[in-house]
Amino acid sequence: MFWLLIILLIFIFQAGTILLLEFRNPAKAVAWLFILFCVPLIGFVVYYFVAQDYNKRKKLRKGGSRIFREIKETIWQQAHIIEDAQQMTDHRFRHQHRLFNLLSHLSESPITGCNRSRVLTNGEEAFEAMLQAMETAEHHLHVEFYIFRDDEISTKFQDVMIRKAQEGVQVRFICDGLGSHKMSWNFIRKLKEAGVEFHYFLPPLIATIDRRVNYRNHRKIVVVDGRIGFVGGINVGDDYLGKYPEIGFWRDTHVQIEGDAVYFLQNTFLNDWKLASGEQITEPQLTELFPPHICSGDERIQILSSGPDQDWDAIQEMCFGAISVACNRIYITTPYFIPDPALYEALKTAAVSGVDVKIIIPYQSDSRLVHLASLSYVEELLRAGVKFYQYRKGFVHAKVMIVDDLLATVGTANMDMRSFFCNFELTAVLFESSAMDHLLHDFKRDLENCSSIDVKIFQQRSRWQKGAEMLSRMLSPLL
Repeated sequence: MFWLLIILLIFIFQAGTILLLEFRNPAKAVAWLFILFCVPLIGFVVYYFVAQDYNKRKKLRKGGSRIFREIKETIWQQAHIIEDAQQMTDHRFRHQHRLFNLLSHLSESPITGCNRSRVLTNGEEAFEAMLQAMETAEHHLHVEFYIFRDDEISTKFQDVMIRKAQEGVQVRFICDGLGSHKMSWNFIRKLKEAGVEFHYFLPPLIATIDRRVNYRNHRKIVVVDGRIGFVGGINVGDDYLGKYPEIGFWRDTHVQIEGDAVYFLQNTFLNDWKLASGEQITEPQLTELFPPHICSGDERIQILSSGPDQDWDAIQEMCFGAISVACNRIYITTPYFIPDPALYEALKTAAVSGVDVKIIIPYQSDSRLVHLASLSYVEELLRAGVKFYQYRKGFVHAKVMIVDDLLATVGTANMDMRSFFCNFELTAVLFESSAMDHLLHDFKRDLENCSSIDVKIFQQRSRWQKGAEMLSRMLSPLL
């Protein structure tokens, strides 16, 4: 009886600790309590090293904010900042004062007016555009990816970075320590010997010891001379070219940007560089890192970053705000669909209100557990009128949202809680009709390669399937 009492007190202490630290997020607390119940001691040890630690968030915010204060004055002097909804080119957005005010106050990255964008559909087009732009670098080349493999296409990126470094271009290269853990030391050594400055962002061992393993850098950024930038869902690997037979065709979306919005891609990279390398950007470097732009376009673009170093969950709040004002359509493509309660209710309310809500998710996924969790959200939304489609041509990895004719987004964030609240993410918000038309055309073409989910047929899935979905959903706040 004595030892049973001790064990019970230890369990109560572990459960109480989780409840105390996770009271801000009940869904996450339930998930961790379930794990603790299944594996009492092991579950608590895993929680200690993996779960979010709010003190670490404060440190990351402190470490990631200083660079922006130093360069903010430079950016604001040079960029064409859109300060009022009446300055938006589309007359329909000029009446969306609430949405405009929300977007303007989400982060220190405002809507800018002197831009030109190009939507890049799939890996082949995106890789060609990135490599061509990288070849033009004269002063600096900044490269950041969540996954960077050691294969044919990554070798092409390696060759360009090595050649540019040997020409005297300053090449800075960041990879996420967990996402790119398979990249060989020999691959890295060749880069460093050529003069490429390379750092892992939170290597797994260091992140585990420092209790930051849950913070992954999911961003994909290329900035060339502060003039040309790229962001989107595409990492660097042959699988993004459809060369992995087990996955097949890989459907993805990226965007190339020229103009003032590149300043904010650059700022995000430099924040990440400081966190990864410890290097502080000095004032004499600002002119070359943030060069004046010749305004070659009038597109309105906003770059939103979110992560543990930010005070706002900017991407989630942008999605919620845009969905809430939709009148005609909400089209979403996402490989992982695990919405937080606010977005879940916003989508359901929109569909019940008569908005055409269509969501494309994969038929086959690279994560069985995440796929089951995604399906657990489908049935109730189907009954509310949301239309779900499963992409069958291969694997859909694009992260795109189109809301009416107001805005469209292309970025690194999935429609899931990990992207919204844990990862370092980056999204381009596009307001130009030509960019939205391109994305809309891609969406409609993707629908031709999808099968719709019929609510009556979906309800007939087996009890085993429903049970697996329920279990996955319970764990979904941690996925």
